[in-house]
Amino acid sequence: MSGDIKKMIDFKLILNRVRETKPLIHNITNYVTVNDCANILLACGASPIMADDIEEAAEITSICGGLNINIGTLNHNTVKSMIAAGKKANELGHPAVLDPVGAGASRLRTETALMLMGEVEFSVIRGNISEIKTLASGFGNTKGVDASASDKVTEENLESTIAFAKQFSQKTGAVTAITGAIDIVADKERAYCIRNGHPMMSSITGTGCQLSAMTAAFVTANMECVTEAVAAAVIAMGLCGEKAFERLGSLDGNMSYRNYIIDAVYRLSPETLERGADYEVR
Repeated sequence: MSGDIKKMIDFKLILNRVRETKPLIHNITNYVTVNDCANILLACGASPIMADDIEEAAEITSICGGLNINIGTLNHNTVKSMIAAGKKANELGHPAVLDPVGAGASRLRTETALMLMGEVEFSVIRGNISEIKTLASGFGNTKGVDASASDKVTEENLESTIAFAKQFSQKTGAVTAITGAIDIVADKERAYCIRNGHPMMSSITGTGCQLSAMTAAFVTANMECVTEAVAAAVIAMGLCGEKAFERLGSLDGNMSYRNYIIDAVYRLSPETLERGADYEVR
């Protein structure tokens, strides 16, 4: 770790606030990973609710502390619900997270993500580098829901990616979380470069979706330090990916790994999180 000590993350404060306040998070998310998103929220100490019908989306948002919008399995009906829920969250001053899954893979996904950004004020926008670049430029060409190999964040392009993330945050007013082999969490002034995680996390579907849900919980419980809360959530997910891999036995595969990640989040202590965090501030 490096940088001004005042910019370091108070993991104990952030994690304990999630578990003490047990924020209720409204998720309009994709049906591939909806169960995992619910379970990761329960594991970190929050509570999930899933409601994507236009008849109740705003009402459900009004009883929750935070909102998580994920466009992974997009359809025209849920887009209306996303807008209604997002506007209600803004009206109430609740944080909202956008996960623009697959932005750049199709015109519908790209246009929907951009439209949501125009209609709703998001506290956090979390995606892979290709998705975030698509939102910044208005067009893209992703490999399905994965980052393009030509876009991936490396040590060689880290500084330019940090500058891009800060500029995107300046433009949108949201904390930007770019996740990949090296994670970057940035606001307009500073960036947390995070090296926690394990390559096997890409062998299961939904780790990004789970992270967005958990990020909504961390931010909802820590509104006075949003950037640090996002960074803590990203570090926690990566560290739990490491812990889950260490637990794998000779007969375990990717489904066991998925469950072990959720178990690791459930058992995560502030001390373990602080000890295992691998990040720097730039």
